[in-house]
Amino acid sequence: MPEKILIVGGVALGPKAASRCMRLMPDAEVTLVDENVYISYGGCGIPYYVSGEIQNLDDLRSTPYHTVRDPEFFRAMKGFTVRNQTRALTIDRAAKTLLVKDVVSGKEEKLPYDKLVLATGASPRVPPVEGKDLNNVLSLTRLEAADAIRSACQEGKVSEAVIVGGGFIGLEAAVALADMWGVKVSVVEMMDQILPGVLSHSLAKMAAHDCESHKVNVYTSEKVLKLEGKDGAVSKVVTDKRELPAQLVIFAAGFVPNGQLAKDAGLEVASFGAVVVDEHMRTSDPAIYAGGDCVCIKNIITGKPGYLPLGSMANRQGRVIGTNLAGGDATFPGYVGAWAVKLFELSFCGAGLTVERARKEGYDAIGVSVEQLDRAHFYPEKNMMSLELVVDKPTRRVLGIQGACSAGDALKARVDAVASVLQYAKPTVEDISNLEISYAPPFASAMDVVNVVANVADNVLAGRFKPVTGDEFMELWKKRNQNHIFFIDARPAKAGQAVQAEHPEWHSIPLEEIAARVNEVPRDRPVALICNTGLRAYDSLLVLARNGITDVVNSTGGMQAVAKMGLKP
Repeated sequence: MPEKILIVGGVALGPKAASRCMRLMPDAEVTLVDENVYISYGGCGIPYYVSGEIQNLDDLRSTPYHTVRDPEFFRAMKGFTVRNQTRALTIDRAAKTLLVKDVVSGKEEKLPYDKLVLATGASPRVPPVEGKDLNNVLSLTRLEAADAIRSACQEGKVSEAVIVGGGFIGLEAAVALADMWGVKVSVVEMMDQILPGVLSHSLAKMAAHDCESHKVNVYTSEKVLKLEGKDGAVSKVVTDKRELPAQLVIFAAGFVPNGQLAKDAGLEVASFGAVVVDEHMRTSDPAIYAGGDCVCIKNIITGKPGYLPLGSMANRQGRVIGTNLAGGDATFPGYVGAWAVKLFELSFCGAGLTVERARKEGYDAIGVSVEQLDRAHFYPEKNMMSLELVVDKPTRRVLGIQGACSAGDALKARVDAVASVLQYAKPTVEDISNLEISYAPPFASAMDVVNVVANVADNVLAGRFKPVTGDEFMELWKKRNQNHIFFIDARPAKAGQAVQAEHPEWHSIPLEEIAARVNEVPRDRPVALICNTGLRAYDSLLVLARNGITDVVNSTGGMQAVAKMGLKP
């Protein structure tokens, strides 16, 4: 008898698991059910359809050779049955049956299984606010919503929009609406920064400035109280600080795992609703697997259960499940949380923990940042890259990396290199300092920025200097009348003197002159150094130290980081 395999959910993991299983066990009887019309689509591409960068909605559900992945495709090409518009209602584990309902006809039936896969995904988190059910209040997770939003923009029906949530999808939606359609967009985030949990505060300020410099308003530490409407459609968003007119509201405040089907069946479910699985992606019932956005997965850095709804992870887990359905022994070790997002001028990327998250997890962590060119300084085409390494001070273990750059592919290459090490080892600062990176002037510096950020971390851990971020430096500058710090700009004279002409307390002492002018630096006041990227300031710090001046902080990232945050003296 062919083994009967049922799969619930047809977006990412479900089709991948089914296809893999059929390749390895072609005599299996695989049936996939999904309550929606569309299946097997690239949900992460939806913002790029809204922006017009992807012209055809079917491109999001097509193969690389332009065949639409519909039920007939999977029957003819992959050998399994797809029943879309079919909702899974309950699991009878004792009888090994799944009760389903045809959402068009209302007919219910029980489907038998030998093995069951839950790929039920997640639902957008929608705050329980008044007006959330008004027309034109949407989430950007389904193709139907994407088509509605783009059509409304094309027809000129949206001039103002509010995005509730400053995470990946929210910011991608903001960029799509503002950049392509000229919509006045406001992002409302209840946390104190955008991209919370994945970017440090300093890098998040760069992300916010990138948005704001392209006329996207960013409101953090702000809560949506209610939505108001006119003629049944949304017209205004009321927060605890302001009122924002809007003809479109997109909820992008995170996701809630769809674990209720599993919970009702008595399977183990985490406190936040995700299905608990082992490294083979098995649930507490060995005949039932689960994966994708509905499951709880181990965070490799902390060793604790975590949650990361990403399409890339769902696809990799789908292959593992498909292998195991066919009798294999594949495992999924967990995640380090590698991610990337493109905004306007800048792209952001990261893996592992931010310094704030690391401290909450109990690590004695520091974040060390640098600004360096992504290619050889003498190569004509180059971009300034911000990179931040998160390190546990007692053990020197690297816990994470994040960065920003206008060349997103160059940034992703650096972060991916470290993410690969984080996934299979517990690297130290020395490991990243000596990480082998391919080199040629069109691609990298001889001492790559990844190695440099680790070298800077080594200097900080050794107590060779006290770092401050660009925003911390500017906060010290803002409070200069209270802290009595002596500020030195170590850039070439032309740059430093331009600021000094406006602010006499800003002292232009270029690196080349610091030794000869060391007597101008008071010995009874703390000193703060800045330059363009941090390198000249560090060399100036060494000169001051040789002359007995050691109460000094150095702005890592320098004026480059300051400018990316939208700050200035």
